[in-house]
Amino acid sequence: MSLPNELRYSEEHEWVKVEGDKVRIGITDHAQAELGDIVFVELPEEGDVLEEDEPFGSVESVKTVSELYAPISGKVVEVNAELDSSPEFVNESPYDKAWMIVVEPNDLSEIDNLMTAEEYEQMIKEED
Repeated sequence: MSLPNELRYSEEHEWVKVEGDKVRIGITDHAQAELGDIVFVELPEEGDVLEEDEPFGSVESVKTVSELYAPISGKVVEVNAELDSSPEFVNESPYDKAWMIVVEPNDLSEIDNLMTAEEYEQMIKEED
């Protein structure tokens, strides 16, 4: 399982990458492995406003549908439209090709509420 150290992680298995004054969000390698083959991704529209810990979309696999929860509050400024036609990117490349949205955070300090790679790895071990 891949867990890049430069990312932060939520309890709901989303990752966050700070890019200047914006953040890029996706789901973790662990989450995609648990879900199985992803067949559909539903994402918000550009301009939508997200609230921390509130649902912002969903991923559908051959096994189940799972909600996506916003790890940080802010406005959606970019959406990965490639996932409409290629949802399998989530399984193939969860940290690169399968980023989901870019958000302009209301308060970048919300990042401090998220886990480091080490803390996230520990949480996963405790769940198993």
